[in-house]
Amino acid sequence: MTPFALSMLTSLVGGLISVGAAAAFTVALSPAMLSRLVSYAVGALLGAAFLEILPHALEASGNAERTGALVLGGVLLFFVLEKLVLWRHSHAMPGGHAHEHLHAHGHAHDPGGRSGVLVMIGDSFHNFVDGLLIATAFMDSVPLGLITAAAIIAHEIPQELGDFVVLLHSGCSRGKALAFNLLSSLAMAAGALLAHFALPSLHGAVPVLLALACSSMIYVAVADLIPGLHRRTQLRATVEQIVLIAAGIVSIVGAHHLVEHAGFAG
Repeated sequence: MTPFALSMLTSLVGGLISVGAAAAFTVALSPAMLSRLVSYAVGALLGAAFLEILPHALEASGNAERTGALVLGGVLLFFVLEKLVLWRHSHAMPGGHAHEHLHAHGHAHDPGGRSGVLVMIGDSFHNFVDGLLIATAFMDSVPLGLITAAAIIAHEIPQELGDFVVLLHSGCSRGKALAFNLLSSLAMAAGALLAHFALPSLHGAVPVLLALACSSMIYVAVADLIPGLHRRTQLRATVEQIVLIAAGIVSIVGAHHLVEHAGFAG
């Protein structure tokens, strides 16, 4: 299959997997289950960022200092974007009071802080960017594209799970919440489609987008997901989180070796 076909397929299938898993988990949703998903997602995101995407960005750019600056700039960019989201929420709520917002990308929401419509808009934008990142990674190499897609799907599951709960709390039935999430997931394929039409003539943008993809995953894992894990301070919970974070990293390494063994050249 061509990189274009693979990116479109993984974007569509990835969206369906994350939404389907979220819908299934809401049947018997528990904080422990969500915590386990988040712990694994932290490892998968950091593993993909540092062991896969960053090395490819360095190789594509040939300039370590420039790539490092782009990653740092990306982290600052996502910090500012999250601040803007929080500021908008605080001014949109009655009385001007900001509700707790644990994750700018939707991994944990306060149902009273956002309406279902705002959740869908934010989730659609996030999925669109994820599609761009998946397509960009596939343009660099098939193994990188598969690993990036796997990491994105890993953190999309708890994200969609959080969004699903918000939609239910905003008054949607389970059927409507599932339909809205499925529509939102199509934005990932739209992002992949746009990337393949726009990026072939802009090869210089590939290392930049890879660096931004790296900074996005680092920021989401470190700034948004890990603080939530610290709420569980028991020794057993801590050991479980460490094991699952390690499992996320190992799964990225394993996926890399698997796709290489299957004959995909980097």
